Amino acid sequence: MDPNPAHTRTILTQFSHVGSPPEPLQMLKPEKLAFSLSRQFPSLKPNQLEEARRHLVRDFLLRLKKCVSVNQLREIQAQMLLNSVDKPNFLIPKAVELGDFTHASLIFSATEQPNRYSFNFMIRGLTNTWHDHGGALSLYSRMKFSGLKPDNFTYNFVFVACGNLPEIRVGGSVHSSVFKVGFERDDHVNHSLITMYAKCGNVVYARKVFDEITEKDMVSWNSMIAGYSLAGKGEDAVGLFRKMEEEGVEPDERTLVSVLGACSHVGDLKTGRLLEDIAIRKKIGLSTFLGPKLISMYGKCGELDSARRVFNQMVNKDRVAWNAMITVYSQNGRSSKAIKVFREMEDLKVSPDAVTLSTVLSACGSVGALELGKRIELYALETGLQHNIYVATGLVDMYGKCGSIEEALRVFEAMPVKNEATWNAMISTYAHHGHAQEALLLFDQMSVPPSDVTFVGVLSACVHAGLVDQGRRYFNEMSSSFGLVPKIEHYTNVIDLLSRAGMLNEAWEFMEKFPGKPDEIMLGAILGACQKRKDVVVGEKAMRMLMEMEEAKNNAGNYVISSKVYADMKMWDECAKVRALMRDRGVVKTPGCSWIEMDGEMMEFNAGSDCLQCGREDAGSLLGLLVEEMKKKERYDFAVGV
Repeated sequence: MDPNPAHTRTILTQFSHVGSPPEPLQMLKPEKLAFSLSRQFPSLKPNQLEEARRHLVRDFLLRLKKCVSVNQLREIQAQMLLNSVDKPNFLIPKAVELGDFTHASLIFSATEQPNRYSFNFMIRGLTNTWHDHGGALSLYSRMKFSGLKPDNFTYNFVFVACGNLPEIRVGGSVHSSVFKVGFERDDHVNHSLITMYAKCGNVVYARKVFDEITEKDMVSWNSMIAGYSLAGKGEDAVGLFRKMEEEGVEPDERTLVSVLGACSHVGDLKTGRLLEDIAIRKKIGLSTFLGPKLISMYGKCGELDSARRVFNQMVNKDRVAWNAMITVYSQNGRSSKAIKVFREMEDLKVSPDAVTLSTVLSACGSVGALELGKRIELYALETGLQHNIYVATGLVDMYGKCGSIEEALRVFEAMPVKNEATWNAMISTYAHHGHAQEALLLFDQMSVPPSDVTFVGVLSACVHAGLVDQGRRYFNEMSSSFGLVPKIEHYTNVIDLLSRAGMLNEAWEFMEKFPGKPDEIMLGAILGACQKRKDVVVGEKAMRMLMEMEEAKNNAGNYVISSKVYADMKMWDECAKVRALMRDRGVVKTPGCSWIEMDGEMMEFNAGSDCLQCGREDAGSLLGLLVEEMKKKERYDFAVGV
């Protein structure tokens, strides 16, 4: 023990005084620290010197523990260097904890012999904080080369890195070394292994690891259920959840979140409702994790009212919850409601992110909300999101659907990086506006491999321009040159192309080559062409097939076109039968619907109605509003009678 504690404290105060260290800083070895202390305090005995040194080290470690900023860390490090306290392996974890990659790397590189503790923290930082998964694996290799043995902490984050890359070859090799060092029964290692294999798409190996866990805890079940969900194996995830229930294991919030994701994927509304009931029974509140998952699940299952109910019940709505609700409306064709929720989000000062903007832009494109789309682009410029690939692609798509081809091209050409969806959006913009040659030229310039979605746009361009030979060629090239299997959308485009060209028999023969059952859109394209070409023979075949389809029985358009085919040929009895069948089945023609954007607000009106439908009390007459708008723009002389 120190015979003079007061004397030791005086030494500590002097040596730990905060100030600017001299340049350059020289790190002294511990034995030199003792020599330095003895020179300045010659009266101290050896045991007092050792005690003073230990007190000094403890003081700095205590300061490190309380450190909450990078500046504080640098100050402590400077004092440690000044006072020759050689503890870099304690500095590294704190630098990682504070998220300072540059400083952590600098300390690590300057450390002569990093210990396992430092390696583990750096690997964790590279994986979890800085998301440099390749760097994490490189550091793992360096750790092994240095002669240090990895522990369960090391393997845990190495498998996380392998899963995120994904790198199953390296992951499998590291898995083999787990057996060599005896960590094959470590729970943390096994849970990371399950996730790694699932992220790499090998759920068979993931399940094998799961099955070999002798005593499965909640994390074990959650890891495997989440693994199935991550791999897109929704039915397997739900099945494992059922087995978990059978074995009497009570689910927690993480379980519910994972299974809800699986329910969304497979459209399992029954299980989804059960999960909400479990959450209520277990008094698991609608947190920022569970709430958005429930909203998304109901949205994927088409239960929009239930999705909105959950959203309204959430006390604390973060950006993820708002994004989920906007996405539900947008993906279910309720674009006006999606835009309305976005405005509510703005009113409450919740900052949108790239996901919000891209989703709202999709809604804007669907209803022609050009002014709101322009405002979103301005916001993206102000927040530095203009080159985010999802936002920029959304802008191209929105401008294209709103008819602003030049604006779409401007955004497209300004993008530093373009993915397949970006090219598809621009090709579709050209195609839908009749610029077939520009669409096909852009297709030839693609810098990424095309997908089946790309060919929908290409074939659509051929349809709009009547390019029969080129359409056939592109359809054949899908499989011969790009290894893609044509889907129903591609067959429908070619059938539409042939039908519009008057090649109805060839269109019918081409439809018969389709490996599945023809759908309503495919037959509708042929039927519409039959009306224009007055072809009753092919038209009647299409009619019979349509009237037998459950999904087509309630489509008034099919009955109207069929009756017109007969009427054009003056086959009045057949025409009357079709009309009578429509009445007997209770099919009513849905009135056309359109939107106009006024003062930044979307207003909806239906054909045959003079009344606007919107949230404003002063909506009034459509005609009255249009007249007022025309007066403002001075485009009509109202002194002359209308």
